[in-house]
Amino acid sequence: MAPAGDDIEDDDFEKERGTRGPGSRYNEFDCPSCNANNPVETPFGDGDEVLCNYCGTEFKVRVGDDGRAKFKEL
Repeated sequence: MAPAGDDIEDDDFEKERGTRGPGSRYNEFDCPSCNANNPVETPFGDGDEVLCNYCGTEFKVRVGDDGRAKFKEL
């Protein structure tokens, strides 16, 4: 049972999180090589290439049906 005054329902989290799919665009990523956070000016999505500004590693981006971005080192 939720504590008194806690009116949050599961669907509230869905609204907050939003829906992401294969057409999703991102404005930052965490480098799979060095874990540095990389904000970018131009949003990227499926098929784009991104560069880590810290370690210099370049990645090809793939966005799955679930909206999760995956990075393959080039």
